[in-house]
Amino acid sequence: MPKTRRPQPAKVRQAVVNQWRAHIDYAAALSPEQLAEPSKLTGWDVRTLVGHVAFTVHTVRARAAEPVAGVEAEVYDWMTATPTAAAVVDAGTRELVAEGAVLADEVAEAEKVMARYGDEEPIAMRFGGMRFDDFLVSRIVEAVVHGDDLERSTGVEFRHDREALAITVRQLADAMAAKVPGNSVELRVPPFAAVQCVEGPRHTRGTPPNVVEMAPKTWIRLAAGRMTWDEAMADGAVSASGSRADLRDFLPLMG
Repeated sequence: MPKTRRPQPAKVRQAVVNQWRAHIDYAAALSPEQLAEPSKLTGWDVRTLVGHVAFTVHTVRARAAEPVAGVEAEVYDWMTATPTAAAVVDAGTRELVAEGAVLADEVAEAEKVMARYGDEEPIAMRFGGMRFDDFLVSRIVEAVVHGDDLERSTGVEFRHDREALAITVRQLADAMAAKVPGNSVELRVPPFAAVQCVEGPRHTRGTPPNVVEMAPKTWIRLAAGRMTWDEAMADGAVSASGSRADLRDFLPLMG
């Protein structure tokens, strides 16, 4: 069984393209001064962050050119292993920015690759071959997280594709349930997800004794390591009730 739910492939394909196009529109509206400002990601200015989005899109074309033996990894495996590739990703991003990569061009090339790949066809990934539809889900998570990074960096709202946002929230919630299995805590991220996690007594009816609830943006920031549990609690961004409703030891899920 997959560790995270598998969305309908047709919805995945439309959502990833819509989210990429939202990035194109967002980047086009940024001024040279905004692009030169430091981003919220250490060592990158906003221009490099936009370039990193282009890099994540470029991987569709790059991975399609690599040999692959079969399916070895799922979205959860990619998600939890991303911190181990930070240095390689940084170098690849800077190289692509230096080459003058254009986000819209990368999206156009990625769409060509998507047109020739079947949903269940394997594609190479840094952490093992992956089903193509799962690979596109990983691109959605990247695009949503980095859309939020841009919003935090510039102060300008990023208008996410709703389906892309929903897929990302559910993938991260499922990852929490897979990482910390159990039934003692209910994690709620309305309107998109509700999962049970953390070992302990199982509730059978009514409201569970331990409930953690927050908005999608807060959950994405916690799960991606953009916000700490203490920061979220201090801001009143998380509602946590019950003796086990403290998730600080299990976050972030990806870095």
